[in-house]
Order: sequence, then C-alpha cells, then structure tokens
Amino acid sequence: MSNIPPLDLKRQYQAIGADVSAAVLEVLASGAYIGGSVVQNFEQQFASYVGTTESVGCNSGTDALYLALRAMKIGAGDEVITTPFTFIATAETISEVGAKPVFVDIDPTTFNLDLSQLATAITPRTKAIMPVHLFGNPLDMTKLMSISNQHNLIVIEDCAQATGAKWNGKQVGSIGHFGCFSFFPTKNLGACGDGGAITINDPILAADLRMYREHGSRQRYYHEAIGVNSRLDAIQAAVLQVKLQHLDRWNQQRAAVAARYQELLVNIPNIITPQTTPGGESAWNQYTIRLVAPSGIEAAAYRDRVRASLQAAGIISMIYYPLPLHLQEVYRDLGYPAGSFPVTELVSHQVLSLPMFPEITPEEQQRVVYALKDAISS
Repeated sequence: MSNIPPLDLKRQYQAIGADVSAAVLEVLASGAYIGGSVVQNFEQQFASYVGTTESVGCNSGTDALYLALRAMKIGAGDEVITTPFTFIATAETISEVGAKPVFVDIDPTTFNLDLSQLATAITPRTKAIMPVHLFGNPLDMTKLMSISNQHNLIVIEDCAQATGAKWNGKQVGSIGHFGCFSFFPTKNLGACGDGGAITINDPILAADLRMYREHGSRQRYYHEAIGVNSRLDAIQAAVLQVKLQHLDRWNQQRAAVAARYQELLVNIPNIITPQTTPGGESAWNQYTIRLVAPSGIEAAAYRDRVRASLQAAGIISMIYYPLPLHLQEVYRDLGYPAGSFPVTELVSHQVLSLPMFPEITPEEQQRVVYALKDAISS
C-alpha cells in the first residue's frame, strides 16, 4: 500500500492545475513579476474575503508579523504577550524588532492562549498581544479584545494556520488590529512558495506597512525609515487568486474530514481528540490529537512509539511542536525554567497530527484509524 502523507498537494494541483498554469503563464508573458495589477487585485480580493478594507501582501507570514510590529513602533523596552506553543516565527518577530516575548500558558482543550492567565502577564511595558489561532482553531476573540481594550493594547492576530476560520461569524484577521497570514504551501490557502499578507482597517497604517515592505520608501529612491524587502511576487499572487476561489469549499471538506475523525476515534482509549473553541469555526489546518501514556510510561516516549508504529504502517504523522519556545536554546535568556508552563510542556509531549487535507478519502481515514488502534493496543 502507498503511504498516506500528512498533506498531499499533488491531488490539489490535479484538480486546479490547468487554471493555475494558465494564471502563471499569463504573468510570465506580461513581464510584470514584482508588484503590478495582479498583486493589487489579489490584495483587494483577500481583504474582501477576510472582511477588512485593506490587505498588504508581503514575502511570508513571518514578515507579516514583523511588519505589523514595525508599523506600531514596537521595539526595545517593549513587551509582547504570546504563546510558547507555536512555531518560532511568532516569538522570533517580537525579538527581531528588539522587544521581549512574554509567554502565557495554553488551554489544553483548544491549544490556544489561556485567557484566564493573561492579566497576570500584563505589565507597564506591555504594548501588544499576539494570539495564535493554532491549527486553524480560533481563539475567543471577544474575551481577548475586551482585555486588550481595558489595557489599551494592540492585538496582532497570528492567522498563519487559520485562513478562513471564524469567530462569532467573523473571519479571523478582521477582529484584532492586524491580521497576519501565511501562504506557505502547507497552509489552507497556500502559494507555490513563500508569501504572506497583513489585513487591516486603517488606511494610514496600511500605507506604513507598504512603506516598510519597500525598503522604508513611499516614493522610489526616497527613504524615511529602515525597511525591508518583503514583496509578494506576481506569480504567487496569481496562484493565490486561483486558489482563493476554492478556499471555502476546501475548508468545508477539511471540516468534514475532522468530523469523520471525531466519529472514528470516539471511545478509543488513550486518545484526546481536538475541540473547537465554542463560538468558533475552525479552518482545520491540522487535526491534532493528544496521546495519553499508560501509567509508568513517559509521555513523549509513548507518543513517539505510536508515531513509529503508524509510519511502519504507511501513515505519516507530524509533531507540532516537540519543544515549547520557552525551553528552546535561543530563549534561555528569558529565564523560563522547565515547569514554567505545565500545560504547554505536557501537551508538547502528547500531540500528534494525523493526515489532514481536503482530498483525503474516507477509506484512507479508516486506514489511519485502524493503524492508530493497532499502535495503541500493541
């Protein structure tokens, strides 16, 4: 039997390849590869999809976070609150502007920030909160915005894994002050390379974002700030225009895949299935279970054993994330010892992401679950 991968972009391309190829060839024939109408049209379409007045394309989701921080003049001496259970880009961008990442533990059910612990992390130096809608599951943005308004804090939504997710019917990326998106190929809306965007409702800040992404320049060869080169190229914008038309359908298929997993995994011992935040609609970028080790077995060793068994059966799973950010070597100087965030540390030893993509078949999901049952019982 062939392997079941965590994501199969070949199947996606088979369905839309003709349209993608035509769009790319049109850009190649135009000779306009950086900026231009294709990028501008995608920015407008993406803003309309998310529900904001502005969208600023950039080189990556990482740069989207960085540019949002720069636009708000966040830097040395400032603190930004975020989660230790995410890809390093979230905290990395805070460090890149000279600010200090301040971590808060997560909710074990949703994998997102535990908002009940947020107030204790706020200090006079706190300038912003950077929540992550992890695995596509939206955070409770009503509670978060209430807290941010009370303390006059900027909210920069990390929507890298959550394009199309909703909170109380509104798209993530339209609720905070900034929405930061990644178009890395593995994302729900993925380019054929790197790409990102910032969504915002403030035209003045949007102009600042464009200035920073263009080497600190509003007018060519005139520079008012130290910026970066972070442009979304026209070929990627063309690909994204095609894919954006299919995104809602793909997300609906992802939701159906998740619901099928929930049914197949019910009452299986040692497994905790993921739950959507009440009031939210997940984009299901990942379907991530927690494996509870039997008494006397170390959690990570048990998870790794199950994963190896799945791989032997041709099921390729992923671990997001095996080592929390506060325990990474690069952040040792922040002074968070082991035990600082017990939920994050426990979950990092338990999580396993099963194959999740719109085109996975019910038969393949059955095979995943059978292999998982065998691995748990062995």
